[in-house]
Amino acid sequence: MKTKLLLILALYLVASLITFIAYALDKRAARKGNWRTPENTLHLLALIGGWPGALTARKLLRHKTKKQPFRTIFWATVVLNCAACAALFTPAADELWRSVGQWPFSCGWFGIQSR
Repeated sequence: MKTKLLLILALYLVASLITFIAYALDKRAARKGNWRTPENTLHLLALIGGWPGALTARKLLRHKTKKQPFRTIFWATVVLNCAACAALFTPAADELWRSVGQWPFSCGWFGIQSR
């Protein structure tokens, strides 16, 4: 359980940092009139766990805060991500974690057979 929690927290931290950088680069591109990061990319980054970084960037950089369709989709990605994260702590997810953790070894990869 502790390992899973640390892994998830690390994922959120890395995804949030990458997402914050993506928002900052998009904000700079918007100011300079350069090529912009596609909104779908920003939403995907939020969905995979980068939404805390996106939320921070939106607030600090005042970026992507007015466009209503973007905001609606952004909050939908937050809800979906939180639901997926909560699902990771169900008994079914625990069984999946165990099977994935044993998978390369149980199928004979690396010349090792599980007992």
